[in-house]
Amino acid sequence: MSAPAMPFLLRAYHHGLLALEPALIGLLAWRRRKGKEDPERLPERVGRAGKPRPAGPLVWAHGASVGEALMLLPLVDRLARRGFTVLVTSGTRTSADLVAARLPAGALHQFAPLDAPRYVARFLDHWRPDLAIVAESELWPNTILALDARQVPLILVNGRMSERSARGWARLPALARAVLSRIAICLVQTREEAERFLRLGAPRVVVSGNLKFDAPAPPADPQALAQFSAMLAGRPVWLAASTHPGEEAGIIAVHRRLAAQRPGLITLVVPRHPRRGAEIAAAGRAAGLRVALRSRGGLPDARTDLYVADTIGELGLFYRLAPVAFIGGSLVERGGQNPIEPARLDTPILHGPHVRNFAQAYAVLGQAGAALAVADEDALAEALGRLLADPARRAAMAAAGRRAVTACGGALDRTMAALEPFICQMKISGRFG
Repeated sequence: MSAPAMPFLLRAYHHGLLALEPALIGLLAWRRRKGKEDPERLPERVGRAGKPRPAGPLVWAHGASVGEALMLLPLVDRLARRGFTVLVTSGTRTSADLVAARLPAGALHQFAPLDAPRYVARFLDHWRPDLAIVAESELWPNTILALDARQVPLILVNGRMSERSARGWARLPALARAVLSRIAICLVQTREEAERFLRLGAPRVVVSGNLKFDAPAPPADPQALAQFSAMLAGRPVWLAASTHPGEEAGIIAVHRRLAAQRPGLITLVVPRHPRRGAEIAAAGRAAGLRVALRSRGGLPDARTDLYVADTIGELGLFYRLAPVAFIGGSLVERGGQNPIEPARLDTPILHGPHVRNFAQAYAVLGQAGAALAVADEDALAEALGRLLADPARRAAMAAAGRRAVTACGGALDRTMAALEPFICQMKISGRFG
């Protein structure tokens, strides 16, 4: 079945981004000044490769940010073991730093080009992928059109679409059909999301589950773990992980409230964006707390109230240190952050009401008794106080989380099974090996 013709809005988007290239250069310059782009690798954002293309078959796998890119790594490893070179792209500096350190042999990282026709064409002309994989909701129209024109199959993995997003797409039905019909297969997380994709015109949809349930636990440096464990020994500890603006003031207030009941309490804060560390530390000091900042070499001593871990790639360390964690992006309307990682590391979970980006995972963990929802900072303080005083309850929540994560696994195997026909087709056509 051929893809439908390009509707007016898709043509307007395509030609509009051709005309707006000078503005995109200005946008990249602004992002560089803000520290959001790597100056040395900025050409990659306009499709200029930073590395030569290896010989042989190549799969392009794209995850927009940290969570999506890391979620792809087990799939990348499987593909590399099958003989592919895998080009992993992402769009943020943080994701680039983390992914590059964890790539298996046979994989490499580049920044994704912006979705401007000339940038995408330049990127595809150099890398010549045999198969393209995008994670979750990265549906960039010009990239999809360019892959379709080159007859490169595009697979959506771990696909998700909220009801709100589906309503937005439904207001532009011709555009939705034109984009989704050019995706070879949509592998989605839940039956509800499959129904939304089908309703919008995606012709091939499979429920494969959530790849994040199959992702390994985030690592921790053993030396740092031993060092911090010794420094925190005997103290009540809790972690506020992946926090966003608007949450830290409440976290500081919770600390002050609980410290009066639990002498020696230390609060660990890992902001979602490490560059905000100094701002959070200043807020803690303004509230009268004694603060140490990891990016400046600070370590928690017996007097530290608030420890701000404003570094990249160390959440695995702090989940292992904390007997209970609040997962941020959930007391403010950011859609929540990944609760599967702490559950895999036996950390009981508290979270706010705004978790739409991980609704399935929070529902599973909540039903299992591994995660508790709190409405606001008062409820957070109350729930946290109860858990800090109840080791048996924490142990039960940890065990429930571990069982729930294990029971929800299998998406990686199902995803590889869905990719198998595309791998076989490349073998038949001589494009493999």
